[in-house]
Amino acid sequence: MTREEYLKEIAKVNEDGFYKEDWGSLSRHETPKWFKEAKFGIFIHYGVYSVPAFGNEWYSRNMYNRAEREYKHHIETYGPQNKFGYKDFIPMFKAENFDAHRWIETFKKAGAKYVVPVMEHHDGFAMYDTEFNKWNAANMGPKRNIVGELKEECGRQGLTFCGSSHRAEHYFFMNLGREFDSDVNDDDYRDFYGPAVLCPEWQNEQFTESTENPDSKGPDQDWLEDWIVRTAEIIDKYRPAMLYFDWWIQNKAFKPYLKKLCAYYYNRAREWGKEVTICYKHNAFPPDVATFDMERGALSEISPRYWQTDTAIGNRSWCYVQDNEYKGGYKLVCDLIDAVSKNGNFLLNLGPKADGTFTAEDEKALSDIGAWLLENGEGIYGSSYWKQYKEGDTVVASGTFNDGAEVLYTPSDFRFTYKEGCIYAFWMRPAMQDVRIKALKMETIRGLLIDRVSLLSTGQELSYERNSDEMIIKANEAFKSDMPLCFKIQLS
Repeated sequence: MTREEYLKEIAKVNEDGFYKEDWGSLSRHETPKWFKEAKFGIFIHYGVYSVPAFGNEWYSRNMYNRAEREYKHHIETYGPQNKFGYKDFIPMFKAENFDAHRWIETFKKAGAKYVVPVMEHHDGFAMYDTEFNKWNAANMGPKRNIVGELKEECGRQGLTFCGSSHRAEHYFFMNLGREFDSDVNDDDYRDFYGPAVLCPEWQNEQFTESTENPDSKGPDQDWLEDWIVRTAEIIDKYRPAMLYFDWWIQNKAFKPYLKKLCAYYYNRAREWGKEVTICYKHNAFPPDVATFDMERGALSEISPRYWQTDTAIGNRSWCYVQDNEYKGGYKLVCDLIDAVSKNGNFLLNLGPKADGTFTAEDEKALSDIGAWLLENGEGIYGSSYWKQYKEGDTVVASGTFNDGAEVLYTPSDFRFTYKEGCIYAFWMRPAMQDVRIKALKMETIRGLLIDRVSLLSTGQELSYERNSDEMIIKANEAFKSDMPLCFKIQLS
């Protein structure tokens, strides 16, 4: 199907469909039940940027930025950018040990319920078979449809397949290569490096137009139509249950196209009998149209609308880099619990090596989470928030890009969820002492009646008492743990 044919198809589907190209109509869409119940997903940054494995996943931009260390590293390691450009990493990207079955098996053992591969990052290299971009993994590099194989394996192993597109940012992403003698200026590779437009005002987080610089311009109709057609192809060919977009769709030039794309996605899903959602950042969508995503951060309180946080096992990069620093299992489990207690999901990223294998640190983190969820998942999956999300003084800093901060929980800190007549109290820093929970104190009027208290991981019934100040669960040998414990409070 040509671009023009696809644009006509999008218009027809939306004209005939239940959802129209306006926020009022799109606000009738509901967050999928599967998404609310899943709680935990895996995000994957894997692509050509995994080959240099230096800096972070923005290597394709920063290697042309004379102010960044990637620029110097690239020249010293591979040669000048007019002799060895980003495109020259593609033949080196072989994915020779990529095994979709093992990947999905690993994610399933970790307790994840959905998988979100980055189908195309800002670099413009598609990890899926597509008619609209010859620069794709099925056609060159690995010469395999990486995303297609992951989708098939998700189906076989019972995980929900989702997808992420970062194509929007490619409009400006390579523009620094225009400022000196580099292969970005070579017309033979214009279809790979993209417009590479100078737009400093348009690429920032404020998305303001320049009235002073005539050379700075935002995305035009040609780019926006190309973007929506490529995304529509993803929808039709891969049918992801969730579409995740990075920040730049917030740009006001995208607004009319977001309505078209959203209506098309929701209408197609309705045709297929499939529950879907879109994850967005900032204010790209109204809150009742799609699912808000908080990058590397947390909310300060319970959100009345469902949301998601995404973070990475690695602190320095979303993709594999040789000098990454990694979070441990305890930190990640605590972040998962905190998000779920506030009515959210936890999307955890890992960056495989270029050959398709995982780092030992990624493997260990996933194994730790999986072992914990195997024993405590009942209080996570399918749960909802309780009347309060926490007890104790320790809070996770709200806002984006706070995931690397150390959170010093104490034995007085708890997080709560609720499901099917049970309160689940997560003890964030266990200790060999009595457990004291003020939120579960005895109240003479309108108080909670409790039938049973048990340790969720073992099912062991625990001795407790309640007074007007607190519930006291008696100290137990089972409280020796380096990971959070969960108490199952069965209500009468």
